[in-house]
Parts: sequence; structure tokens; C-alpha cells
Amino acid sequence: MLKEKETTASGNTDVFKDERKKAYLNPEGADRPLVSAIPASTLDHARRYRLGRLRQQMHEWDCPALLLYDPVNIRYAFDCSNMSIWTMHNPSRYALIVADGPAIMFEFDGCEHVNDGLPGIDEIRTSKSFLFFTAGNLVEDRIKPWADEIADILSSHSGIGRIAVDRLEPAPAAELQRRGFTLLDGQELAERARSIKSAEEIELMRWTIRVCEAGMARMYKVSEPGRTEREIWAELHFENARSGGEWLETKLLTAGARTNPWYQECSDYVVQLGEMISFDTDMIGPYGYCADLSRSWTCGHVAMSGKQKSLYSAARDQIEHNLSIIRSGMTFREFNEKSWRIPEKYQPYRYTLAVHGTGMADEWPGILLHPDFDPQFEGVIEEGMVLNVESLIAESGSESIKLETQALVTPGGAERLDTFPWEDE
Repeated sequence: MLKEKETTASGNTDVFKDERKKAYLNPEGADRPLVSAIPASTLDHARRYRLGRLRQQMHEWDCPALLLYDPVNIRYAFDCSNMSIWTMHNPSRYALIVADGPAIMFEFDGCEHVNDGLPGIDEIRTSKSFLFFTAGNLVEDRIKPWADEIADILSSHSGIGRIAVDRLEPAPAAELQRRGFTLLDGQELAERARSIKSAEEIELMRWTIRVCEAGMARMYKVSEPGRTEREIWAELHFENARSGGEWLETKLLTAGARTNPWYQECSDYVVQLGEMISFDTDMIGPYGYCADLSRSWTCGHVAMSGKQKSLYSAARDQIEHNLSIIRSGMTFREFNEKSWRIPEKYQPYRYTLAVHGTGMADEWPGILLHPDFDPQFEGVIEEGMVLNVESLIAESGSESIKLETQALVTPGGAERLDTFPWEDE
């Protein structure tokens, strides 16, 4: 990793031509991680609010029980995290929340202690796994005691009936149905609960954004000729990991001609002077919250070409317009009707989303850009939502400009949560 005084590939000892960006590094020194000063009471308030939101949604759905396997939903419910990436593709830990009963964490064998002290968990049990990875030909035998335990718990509280499940493979789902359960969509239930943030959640999210912007400042610093895309991208990983963050959802940093078409992952391509570097952080940071920010700047921080300036200006127009029209109480259809109209020459290279929700990951609602919007898509923008406003601008043979900002829906409109400067401010 680049040290604060290290000489860069161009021979400079300080590449921060934009001193505003330098201010986003740790004021204690770029060689030190950021340390949160948020009090434990704030985190505990957020924990209780989130579990309360799930229970409220369960009551509105007349849903006596909620079974969670998605590690993001489990983190939201209990604030417990354990091998999140591994358990995304190896569903071996789960949570059961009874609407008028206990909240139980079923933890991976030997890891029960990672949940100690969490206020929302009433009971910790060892999970029953039926992964083919470890069960092989015994999968069916392993599923039955798993289903028996869930049925036994619910028969003592809510009874056998409706249960919402966010993620479950066909065989265990069928086993629950054989025991008389009616399965509901727990992912929709959870995402609707997650969509409205408390003041404490926003405080935690602001900290994740602070860490992300420190990582972006490190990326800016090493965006010099001779660096590879991967080397630049690694600076964000580094800052996130050392400051208590979790993971990056994507690898979206490319340069020059590789920015168009979008959705190419970072590579060992060596970036050249003046090429546009465009990225999307998709960072799950401290406290489990997402900082989903996009910026574009030139390698070597040289002045943009005429074409780069034109594309960048269009991207800024899209961001500023769509940010300005967001209002609590606005329907998705109303937002679409008032949203920025992307010129035809940019449409083949567009980003399909105009705005999307963000919490502990990208989440509902995802409102498509006007050429793709379905007028049957229903919903209302509500106070307390966090929405990301997106732009991707390119044309035939050009580079792509990717910009994105994260904003809280307030009574007065949208309040940006990120402040890392745009290039033309």
C-alpha cells in the first residue's frame, strides 16, 4: 500500500492536486485506520429498532414466524456476523423470529460465542446443517430433524401455520410444507422493514461512508500512470478492512476503453495518463452498512479532454436533477415522469437504474431509468429511506463516466450523505 510520503510512478511526492480530497484521509495519518467514536448506546438503539421493524412487518403481514438464512438479513435482525460470504453460498446458520415469542439464533457449530451479549437474541442454539458439502447422501436424513426442531418451537408459540422464509432450497421448503406450514416471501418482508432507517442507523451509515471516502482518497492518490486497475481498487479494500469493514460486493473499477461497455471487472490493465478511471464502490463497511458511491477522474489528475468534460457534465446533470426531485410521498411513477431524460445517443450504454434503496446492501426499491420503467411498478418514496442516485454516461467509442451519490429522504427532500468532491466543482 502506498505510504503517505512515498514517491509515485510519476516522481511526485504528493499527487493531491485537489487538496479537498486529501482531507478525506485519516487526519492522524494515512498509515493509520479510522476509529469510530460512535457510542455503544447508538448501536444498541439501532439494533432494537431493526428487530422492532421486522416484528412490526410480521404483524402487518399476519405472519407468526420469520426464518432467515440471508446473512444480511440476519445482521439486520441481530447484528451478528459470522463468515458472511461463506454462508451466502453455504446456508448453515439461520435465525428464527417468533412474532409474539423468542428470537433464536442457530449458529454454526463451535461459533455460538460470537453472539454473546447481543440484546435481540433470546436464545442461541447450534444450527442443524443439511449442506450437500458435508451431508452428501445423508441430506434427506439431516433435513428431517431440522424441520422437526422448527415445528416443535412454533407449536409451543404461534402454532403450525404461516412462516416467512427469505431463502431456502426446494427440499427443506418441501419438508416444512409437509409439516403443515404455508411459506411466505421473507425477503420482501425483510426488505420492506429495512427500507426505513432510524436516526441511529443513519449515524452508523455516515461512518461507513466516511471510511469509504477515505478509501476513495487512497484510490485517488495512486491513480497515476503505471498503476494497474487492481492496484487502485485494492486501496479501497485495504481501508475498509483495516477500519472494521466487511467486503466489497463487486469489482467495478476500469480505465480508458475498458470503461465502455460497463460491468467489466478490474484487471491487470496498466492505466495510462489522461485515461478516465471510473468505479463503483459497492462497499459493505463498518457496522454492516453499505457505502455505494461512484466517481470518475483522470489518471494523473490531468485536465479532462473535451469529450470527457461533455460526458461528465451530462452525468452531473442527471445526478443533480434526479436528486432535486425526490420527495417523501412521491410515487415511483411520479418520480419516473419527472426524472432526467437521457439523450438518445447515450441510451445504448445506459445504467438501467435511476435510483435504488441502500441499507446493509443495495435493496428495495430499485426504480429503473425511464426507457426501462414499467408503469405497473408500484410504490412510494418514504421519509427515512436512503436512496442512491445513479448515472452512467457514454456514447459509441467513448469512455464511460460513472457517478453515484447516497441520500437520505427527509421532509424537505433528499439530503446527500456523501461529500467526496465531484471533479468539476
